[in-house]
Amino acid sequence: MTFPIFLLACAAAASSGFFFKPDEWYASLEKPGFTPPNWVFPVAWTTLYLLLAWAGYRLSLLPGSQMVLALWAAQIALNTLWTPVFFGAHRLFASLVILVLLWLVVAVMLVLAMRLDVITGLILFPYLVWLSLAAALNFSILRKNP
Repeated sequence: MTFPIFLLACAAAASSGFFFKPDEWYASLEKPGFTPPNWVFPVAWTTLYLLLAWAGYRLSLLPGSQMVLALWAAQIALNTLWTPVFFGAHRLFASLVILVLLWLVVAVMLVLAMRLDVITGLILFPYLVWLSLAAALNFSILRKNP
């Protein structure tokens, strides 16, 4: 029964992308050469949100997972916050700070999850990889667009 709760939390985070979409401002930004094509983002995020919900569900079944679940809640809140700060407020530095905090929370969450259940840790790994790319993109866009 808890999987739908995690899926709903991920859907809530994803919904910020419906309200704060890339627009003319984003299109006008100078971006690095390693920026993925636009179609990659919804595919990647859909996959990642499904993996996050699955990881949260698996964690909820494990004894001693309270700290990891608290980190799961923190990461979904930070994840939700990034989109309106970057695409809505156009705050490149503030969005980078949020992304660095998000990366740190997810890195700790992944390590702690691996200690409880290797499969759940592996489920979280693509998220950390994607956040690394996102941080590199955010940083590069910040540098190229002072």
